[in-house]
Amino acid sequence: MMSVINYRFYRLLPVVLASVAVMAGCTSNAGRDRPAALPSELRAGSVEGYLQPSALPNSLALLPPPPSAGSPGLALDEEFSKKSFALRDTPAWKLAILDDNLSFPNAAGTYSCALNAPITEQDTPHLYTLLRRTLTDAGGSTREAKKHYQRLRPFLVNKQPFCTTGDIEGLKKSGSYPSGHNAAGTAWALILTEILPAQTDAILARGQAFGLSRIVCNVHWHSDTLQGRYMGAYTVARLHAEPAFRADLEAAKAELEAVRAKGLKPTRDCNAEKAGMDLQQTLY
Repeated sequence: MMSVINYRFYRLLPVVLASVAVMAGCTSNAGRDRPAALPSELRAGSVEGYLQPSALPNSLALLPPPPSAGSPGLALDEEFSKKSFALRDTPAWKLAILDDNLSFPNAAGTYSCALNAPITEQDTPHLYTLLRRTLTDAGGSTREAKKHYQRLRPFLVNKQPFCTTGDIEGLKKSGSYPSGHNAAGTAWALILTEILPAQTDAILARGQAFGLSRIVCNVHWHSDTLQGRYMGAYTVARLHAEPAFRADLEAAKAELEAVRAKGLKPTRDCNAEKAGMDLQQTLY
């Protein structure tokens, strides 16, 4: 069932990106307003994004409400949550801990194995900056729905362990729906497939795994992750109307090509990452 949902999501992405990009081109961004406040789990080491708050896709306007009590959607959320308990203290749990940390330089290595190359401030400065700034944009796109619905996170409901070690009190107060991590992970994945299309499958698989890590970590429900992915896609579509983003995207392509030509190795343990990703499939 879930493989069909994932297939439909990624099949629809080109249509989503094209339609939102057209609307984005009609949006004026002449006035500079204040950067949007990020969800607490995304704030560490955050930088200014490419988009101003008024230009961000509005999650409250775009997304349906989270699943209600007694609904099939909530039953599916709870099923995924219960299955995730078996992954505690496994390679999938270790991967979830790694994916939880969105501070840089740690987060820059998320797609290192998928790209078969390092992403560092020294070797790929434009790509490094691109990831940091789009983290702010994609994460910021989830803010309005999070603030409005204030959905309780799984660990507050099921009282089971969770993998976050950062601002726990802030996390408790930050709404679970939709997932900011998933918005960022999907945005990164889509951007990186443009930069290195030859690695599209590996990049998108890592993007899905990044999202599933939030379920394993017991900090997001399954529906949070799905709707977070949509916000990531909508944000990337809007970003293409920004000259600064497009310039960094082109520069990042050249940087990554040069790094791969040198044969530089990924900064992550790719065998451990694969082991974690394989175990995540038991959630389905």
